[in-house]
Amino acid sequence: MTGFSSQVMSQIDRAIEILKKGGIVAYPTDTVYGLGADAFNIEAIKRIYAVKQRPVTIPLPVLLADSNKLQDIAVVTDLAWRLIERFWPGGLTLVLPKTDTVPEAVSPGLTVAVRVPDLPLTCDLIRQAGGVLAVTSANLSGQPSPITAREVEEQLGSRIGLILDGGPCRGGVPSTILDCIPSPPLLLRHGAIPEATLRAVIGEIEVSGATGQRSAPGQP
Repeated sequence: MTGFSSQVMSQIDRAIEILKKGGIVAYPTDTVYGLGADAFNIEAIKRIYAVKQRPVTIPLPVLLADSNKLQDIAVVTDLAWRLIERFWPGGLTLVLPKTDTVPEAVSPGLTVAVRVPDLPLTCDLIRQAGGVLAVTSANLSGQPSPITAREVEEQLGSRIGLILDGGPCRGGVPSTILDCIPSPPLLLRHGAIPEATLRAVIGEIEVSGATGQRSAPGQP
């Protein structure tokens, strides 16, 4: 890892250690601060739900360091690949059919929401922690998504293993969430990538009546 201060690198090393041992950590992304755990550690997933006070019926999205592991966890359509080539890494979360490798504790249905963030610090953390993290925004359910480590501390405090302070998030707006399974695809949440920008790439999009509500997956 290069380009980070020694203090941040020390925090990253500690965060990786915690994640590999089944703990949960908060860290900055290109949108808002996220709360992450090993996507294949069921006890760690349970901790995320408990700490965030999130209903277990709401699936957890997944962050990848890059698209190399995507086909291990999802079935990727041609339309999805077009979006990935244009918007990843970046603020677009795609809902895709999941593979059998995705635990029910992460996503109990037939789908998984997935994204590659556009922030080297986040991608380095994910890559060294195994390449796949189950995530959610680092706030209590129903509360504002934090954009600084201090805001995470105010909401979650000592209930998590580490808050990796990488400074304020440059985005401050959660990712856009697009369900790629129906035709036309369904916009579940407005966010970092404008609806008009998506339409310019793939054409027609349906918009969910719940768009923008907290019922959408809480992906940073």
